[in-house]
Amino acid sequence: MFQDRTYCGELNAGLVGREVVLYGWVDRKRDLGGITFITLRDVTGVAQVVVNSSEASDECARTAEALRSEYCVAARGTVGTRSAETINPDLPTGGFEIIAGSVEILNTSELPPFAIDHHESIGEDLRLRYRYMDLRRPFMRDAMILRHRVSQAVRNYLSEKRFIEIETPLLNKSTPEGARDFLVPSRNNRGMFYALPQSPQLFKQILMVSGFDRYFQIVKCFRDEDLRNDRQPEFTQVDLEMSFVDASMVMEIIEGALGVMVRAALGREIELPFTRLTYDEAMSRFGKDAPDLRFGMELSDLSDVFSESQFGVFTSTLEAKGAIKAFAAPGGDAVSRKMIDEYGEYVKIYRARGLSWARYRGGAFEGGVAKYFSDAEKKSIVERMKPEDNSILFIVSDSLNVVNDALGNLRLKAARDLGLIDEDKLNFLWVTDFPLLEYSPEDGRYYSTHHPFTSPRPDHVNMLDALTPDNVQNIKAQAYDVVLNGVEIGGGSIRIANTDLQRKMFSVLGIGEEEAKVKFSFLLDALKFGAPPHGGIALGLDRIMMILLKRASIRDVIAFPKTQRGQCLMSEAPSPVDPAQLKELNIGLVGK
Repeated sequence: MFQDRTYCGELNAGLVGREVVLYGWVDRKRDLGGITFITLRDVTGVAQVVVNSSEASDECARTAEALRSEYCVAARGTVGTRSAETINPDLPTGGFEIIAGSVEILNTSELPPFAIDHHESIGEDLRLRYRYMDLRRPFMRDAMILRHRVSQAVRNYLSEKRFIEIETPLLNKSTPEGARDFLVPSRNNRGMFYALPQSPQLFKQILMVSGFDRYFQIVKCFRDEDLRNDRQPEFTQVDLEMSFVDASMVMEIIEGALGVMVRAALGREIELPFTRLTYDEAMSRFGKDAPDLRFGMELSDLSDVFSESQFGVFTSTLEAKGAIKAFAAPGGDAVSRKMIDEYGEYVKIYRARGLSWARYRGGAFEGGVAKYFSDAEKKSIVERMKPEDNSILFIVSDSLNVVNDALGNLRLKAARDLGLIDEDKLNFLWVTDFPLLEYSPEDGRYYSTHHPFTSPRPDHVNMLDALTPDNVQNIKAQAYDVVLNGVEIGGGSIRIANTDLQRKMFSVLGIGEEEAKVKFSFLLDALKFGAPPHGGIALGLDRIMMILLKRASIRDVIAFPKTQRGQCLMSEAPSPVDPAQLKELNIGLVGK
């Protein structure tokens, strides 16, 4: 019955006059006085099926009359061309139709919870509850097909580059990697737990020791963390590791991989090689370690300019060893006083005490804090920032971290509000030389900026012996992030391949010999057996697809996502389990 199928979206001139069989769902139906037009939909697109009651059999006409939205049907007929006035130029198959000889209902459908062929806004909860219907919509169907093409493209590319695809375990040991683990109780080992992997980090390093010098997999990872539009509890990485490489070699491979991914998704070429910024440069110029370079408005440090300022806010900041930074937004007339007030409240989200501003018109400063500027300060601001005529300066004075956080985020908001971002542009860049460690004054400990297996720069290794909270930012890692349009889409590093250096790193992090042995013994043991120099990276496939397809949420590029509360509204997971299952696992619920 199903052997001679033709797909709806693949009708073409070469099939005209031939008999075909289509299978799919009724997208819509129109009855026009003895002629029924049926739009049939499958995974490839739509096709028009025509049932003429004066030519078709009585059974075919009766079946066509009985059809309703989303009925699953088979239609057999001859491919014809539409008349010139009825051609639909917006559809690939808009010039053809099937003159039906028979129509068979394979299954009926209840009234759908929403119209599949409409594009009006549908509540996300409703979409997720009936995900199997939502996935029939072209909006979701096309995303899934493009995701498949991208996955296949990167898989083929890496295979051609001598990478070997190897699966790593999903049931693993719980290790500290920055987020909470999802734990799985073991029935056979009572009181013991597996952890779902946050990444295959340890295993891919083990594979390098094993001699598989180029590994990859497209792999599910799990993190029990608070969710948002670009984060899910289970997500997909394009994960890879390489031996006998430096950071530049890893970056070159990834640039090629992203090139084939973009080509598969959009049919576009990207500019290679990517721009490279150090972490310090990114923070200094843009206030973020994942900056968006599709527009200007770079931050300028004006601390020295205002070293003798008479404005009390600036003076108190500098006395507290803080910083004063600013950016100039073009088109200042478009920024109303109401927007300025809103921006003042916005920067408080990032702990800034307030926002200063001044307009620049006709070579002069006016409004806001301009009255506090001396002539020398005005001259220095113009020389350093080179503001366009009719622009507005936004200034934040506070601790350096607060200033960067507040202005880095305000820069993005102002660019969106003023329409300065080219949404069709793809801006890739690398951010390198991240700090190896960060210091937490709350508990007086050092923590890895990336993870404990990241190698310091060779010329910074000795600095670990003189580590202090004041110089911790100066010790740089061989770490690198790849950024697309201001969103981190991947991160990696050259790893520590030496047992002594790995032990030293654990010591700096406050992980003693016994704790290290308990948590990482298999990696430490493996490093003793001729571990090669190695490094790698993981790309976030979900985030990449979200950006390439211009989707507002990562949930629109994942077939069966979770809500921001980590729930699947379709399957109703997570859910209670039978008490007998808990008893078998020796688990009791607190408060139950």
